[in-house]
Amino acid sequence: MGMIKYYNILREKVQKDRGTTLVVLGISILLVDLIFQLIIGETESQIVATYLWDGLVIGLAIGLAGVGLSLTYSILKFANFAHGDMITAGGFSGWVAVFAVMGVGRFDMKNLLLVGAGKPINVTELGISVSTTPLAVLFGLIVAIMGTVLLTLAIDRFVFRPMRHHNDGIALLIASIGVSLALRYGLAFIFKTQNRGLTAASLTASYSIPVGTGSVQIDLGEITLVLVAIALMVGVHVFLQYSTLGKAMRAMADNRDLALITGIPTERVVRATWIIGGALTGAAGFLITLERGTISFQFGWILLLLIFAAVIIGGIGSVYGAIAGGVVIGFTSTISLIWIPADLANVAVFSVMVLVLLYKPEGLFKGVTTA
Repeated sequence: MGMIKYYNILREKVQKDRGTTLVVLGISILLVDLIFQLIIGETESQIVATYLWDGLVIGLAIGLAGVGLSLTYSILKFANFAHGDMITAGGFSGWVAVFAVMGVGRFDMKNLLLVGAGKPINVTELGISVSTTPLAVLFGLIVAIMGTVLLTLAIDRFVFRPMRHHNDGIALLIASIGVSLALRYGLAFIFKTQNRGLTAASLTASYSIPVGTGSVQIDLGEITLVLVAIALMVGVHVFLQYSTLGKAMRAMADNRDLALITGIPTERVVRATWIIGGALTGAAGFLITLERGTISFQFGWILLLLIFAAVIIGGIGSVYGAIAGGVVIGFTSTISLIWIPADLANVAVFSVMVLVLLYKPEGLFKGVTTA
């Protein structure tokens, strides 16, 4: 029996090593091909630089949104399908606050809240952009964070908490789907289903960075997203590593039963998880809409698949894995455009996810093992 067990372990290791070798070989071939294209001029260096910058922006946005999802899974042990619609709620609440600051006296309250079929808000007339109205945008970010935190705490109080001690993760997962539908169509009822313009692109400052024979265009909305996302991620890292509550959260993620025995206040940890996860989710929703300039009632739901992919690639339940997975997705979705049409970018992303599941199912950062 011992020899059979040893043989099985050895076979699994060989299969994993073979898979890793194939992945590294494939990446090497693509890298050599890219260098060759740059040498012969088939692909211009400024295009590659633009793809890299866009990939970083997309990756940090997805990673920031994924951190809250990973925290929820690692401590509460269920996949929260309402996460995407919480992102949408954060985006809308932040921008309602921005319009409230900038639009008072120019639009009636019905139009200000984007309700009904009145005349649309002219964002150019309001002059809303991160360049021209930074304080209003900062206020919107704060409101988005606070609003999403209150929303997540309310959902936990009235939906998840009554079920948490009497049901398994499957029941909570199904409940989260119901919450997701309620949130999405509640937002559709309030804000209607059409896309909403939020920022005046003509007023947003942009910078041209020379690369090769051309240049890379970077606007202030993208810079804001990158800097704020990095700052929030560093803040989460410091909190989890050095604060007493952060250590309690990590202990509960490792072993909930042991945490209970040792006297860790689990309800306080759960509440902190929702607060931190909600804050990051609201910030992600606001920053993504700031960078895009538009929002619709289902944009968070559309992003949810990419967020789940990032969490799976990085390692389910790992905060750092969610960040790494988001960056991998961002670079994959943009760099792949060198070889495939834009319509197939998501195919490349989910192909990477499948490869990770095949050859490193625990993820890049070995997250919490799923049931």
